[in-house]
Amino acid sequence: MRILLTGGCGFIGSSFVRMALARGYSVTNLDKLTYAGNPANVAEVADLPGYRFVHADIADPEAVAGALEGVDVVVNMAAESHVDRSILDPTAFPLTDVVGTAVLLDCSRRAGVARFVQVSTDEVYGSIPVGAFRETDPLAPSSPYSASKAGGDLQALAWHRTYGMDVVVTRGSNTYGPRQYPEKLIPLFVTNALDGESLPVYGDGQQVRDWIHVDDHCSGILAALEHGTAGEVYNVGGGNERTNLEITERILELTGRDASLIRQVADRPGHDRRYALATEKLRAVGWAPEVAFPQGLSETVGWFRANREWWEPIKSGAYRAYYEAQYGRRSAGGSPA
Repeated sequence: MRILLTGGCGFIGSSFVRMALARGYSVTNLDKLTYAGNPANVAEVADLPGYRFVHADIADPEAVAGALEGVDVVVNMAAESHVDRSILDPTAFPLTDVVGTAVLLDCSRRAGVARFVQVSTDEVYGSIPVGAFRETDPLAPSSPYSASKAGGDLQALAWHRTYGMDVVVTRGSNTYGPRQYPEKLIPLFVTNALDGESLPVYGDGQQVRDWIHVDDHCSGILAALEHGTAGEVYNVGGGNERTNLEITERILELTGRDASLIRQVADRPGHDRRYALATEKLRAVGWAPEVAFPQGLSETVGWFRANREWWEPIKSGAYRAYYEAQYGRRSAGGSPA
């Protein structure tokens, strides 16, 4: 099977590239190479015969049409994907996550691809105080990011209903692992702790997230690609609920630091309190997560400790300007910068 993967130089995308190639698929990786798209993430496979890279934007119909030549299926991971950045600059997100998805869908329809997998997030459901979200639950996004991802999901499902296109949507829980851009909670706190810098915890730190290792997330996407039913949505969750403060304290233990690095900062606007996913639907086609969270987190910390040359250059320049804008003037009782 020949896969067109969008966003394949990102965190989840690059892991998916390696997994798909290992399973014998050929992969065309179309990536715009925004700040979080890092060619180093796929350097080890760049010269393999089953891999091809296309530098392009999914909102560019001509470039997408060219990349689709000879492709059997599309997996769309291209997205603006960080809640905090969407709060600082909300207008950039629908351009990729909604408009770009619509362009990619229509080019894929015209090319006659056999299946289109839209990779989404549990954040489209909003917050749930008890229980777990099922795929049939209504969408109630809280941030500009999650609203744009919900828009992309609805576009994909509309192409199925209107054109009869074979579309499958996956919604993953919070993902962690090696090569994650250090603006997300785990890599941010790990790299800050390794450098002895403060760990900015939003509010009381009791927000709950369901964590899944990147390899388990990618295997779930592949399971939906291979065995999912057209027009259906599949939750991909790890079943590892932890508060942000629990994650923070464990990272401090794994990096040999203490609680003096914790800095309570003002909570972000619209911050969802709890996410949880019911995953029986995907498990019914033979998938299950395999990486135990304590092991996965420990190995992730070990990877960042051993790969400073990967993340140290990232945490400078434009990243530092973003970091200061996001956290620099926050305090426990204050307002976002």
